[in-house]
Amino acid sequence: MSNPAVSDLLARSNRLGADPRNTNYAGGNTSAKGTEIDPVTAAPTELVWVKGSGGDLGTLKESGLAVLRLDRLRALAGVFPGVEREDEMVAAFDYCLHGRGGAAPSIDTAMHGLVDAPHVDHLHPDAGIALATAADGPALTKEIFGDRVLWVPWRRPGFQLGLDIAAVQRAHPQAIGVVLGGHGITAWGATSAECEANSLEIINTAAAWIAGHGREAPFGPLVHEALPDEVRRERAAALFPIVRGLASTDRPQVGHYTDSEVVLDFVRRERMPELAALGTSCPDHFLRTKVKPLVLDTAPDAPLGEVEARLKELHAAYREDYRAYYERHAGPDSPAMRGADPAIVLVPGVGMFSFGAAKQTARVAGEFYVNAINVMHGAESVSTYAPIGESEKFRIEYWALEEAKLQRMPRAKPLASRIAFVTGGGSGIGRAIALRLAAEGACVVVADRDFAAAEGVAAEIGGPDVAVAVAADVTSEAQVATALRDAVLAFGGVDLVVNNAGLSISKPLLETTEADWDLQHDVMAKGSFLVAKAAAGVMIGQGLGGDIVYISSKNSLFAGPNNVAYGAAKADQAHQVRLLAAELGGHGIRVNGINPDGVVRGSGIFAGGWGAQRAAVYGVPESELGAYYAQRTLLKREVLPEHVANAVFVLTGGELSHTTGLHIPVDAGVAAAFLR
Repeated sequence: MSNPAVSDLLARSNRLGADPRNTNYAGGNTSAKGTEIDPVTAAPTELVWVKGSGGDLGTLKESGLAVLRLDRLRALAGVFPGVEREDEMVAAFDYCLHGRGGAAPSIDTAMHGLVDAPHVDHLHPDAGIALATAADGPALTKEIFGDRVLWVPWRRPGFQLGLDIAAVQRAHPQAIGVVLGGHGITAWGATSAECEANSLEIINTAAAWIAGHGREAPFGPLVHEALPDEVRRERAAALFPIVRGLASTDRPQVGHYTDSEVVLDFVRRERMPELAALGTSCPDHFLRTKVKPLVLDTAPDAPLGEVEARLKELHAAYREDYRAYYERHAGPDSPAMRGADPAIVLVPGVGMFSFGAAKQTARVAGEFYVNAINVMHGAESVSTYAPIGESEKFRIEYWALEEAKLQRMPRAKPLASRIAFVTGGGSGIGRAIALRLAAEGACVVVADRDFAAAEGVAAEIGGPDVAVAVAADVTSEAQVATALRDAVLAFGGVDLVVNNAGLSISKPLLETTEADWDLQHDVMAKGSFLVAKAAAGVMIGQGLGGDIVYISSKNSLFAGPNNVAYGAAKADQAHQVRLLAAELGGHGIRVNGINPDGVVRGSGIFAGGWGAQRAAVYGVPESELGAYYAQRTLLKREVLPEHVANAVFVLTGGELSHTTGLHIPVDAGVAAAFLR
């Protein structure tokens, strides 16, 4: 059973981390000290449990704690080589671990070990950072808290900051915590409950004081109105692929769109450009948002062509400015510049686009910038917003320890940062394709006429940071356009489209009705055309190339009986592959097809009546149809949905980058369907 100190620590951490007013996602850290029996010496040993590097307080579990011997951690103060070499102390933490030590210790471990209190919280509340970034923060802290909360001047997180806070605590035994200049707050207590109460007292007192003393409209008067809801979403969907393409100049990015009231109010105010240019302050903020955002300066309703041209000008200027920032501060030992594209783009009247290597990273970057807006609002309402200086930001952004953390990250999956749109994704082959693409790192939009089925697959994949569901009858141009718009708003664009939606009706020619013909051609021939057309528009706007894959059929080549409408529709799809490959290649968009044999198991088409019809044609029980198909192939193997999904991945995973206009048979070898 866990040590009671650990149980209390986890409960406190989860409560504090669940409220964004207390700290941002993955921001801050908490700790507890206690005693356990050392299994080697059988003697009581003082330990400190502290949130490890990269964890999140709201979801913290015991596995996310670093466990260190307190005597050894505190002994490091005697060998501390000084602030110029304090990065060396992080490696020294490994020599203080108890047993296997749990999670990797974070840079803030010294703060928790050196402060002489059983429980310590370090948090990044908006109200606390507002004081920490106010030009007269020390005076405000004194006015608000007296000697109950002290001011600690800005210092980069590390061992010396831990020594600074410990010294303040020793000199002021009545204090419950400190405001860390430019950074956040730290509080402590004799019990877990007392520590939590002290943290909340600092946060709530600061928030109430700012609310009661702050001036109105610290961001200045309104200069733009937010566009009406539906107009704003349409505008965002039109701009997002363009912005994402620019933000992916150095490396592909996934996007997140935010049009919360906090963001919409900020981007319509007169002082927004001036304040945005100052950048964020808390290290957790600007490590994810970059030193400052890109700010669009056109009117909310300006013509799209004008806006696109201006975005390209501003993006080029942003990259030049970022390179100059890097060159001003980089030294001989600095890591190479990681990329000059913005992580945050602010658009008056529309909102904010944020970017990252994954959807979660992009979403969190946006959440952090909302924190930064709240911080600026608080600081400007009672003082002047004064974030840490540019050189300090650079020291943290290009910190050797941060670079080492990046180097430890696992290698990206083949489809990381790619956004896939799969029609007919709620069952059968489409479901298998959606699952495989997600497993290979893609964000997936599961499109299906049966929205509940699409929702089920999206939930199976893992939820909105990796998959979303959209309702789409592919025979409707309006529904296709809405589905693509929702895909763009969810992830920023579309890179990989799988035209999989289909159905089949097996009848002899003389029994095939006009309605049978029209339905199958509407879903497969027309539906694929509508989806490809809408998706190609997004891809061309992004300028990132892309993939369109048609799930056709061996029946596009093989002439079987009682199959005229289905076979003709599939032949139409097969030729669309060739036509679009020829037309879209100049945009870097590859178009390929897959020709499966009948996929019986797991197929919605076969379960919906096609299986019974085809079994009757071939004179076998429906339960044996899959085996019948297998026996007529060269390999004598049944084709399953996963085999089709494998082929989609092969076409789009990067190894066939120079292949377009190709049809891949996935039929276990049907000689009559060989490509000629």
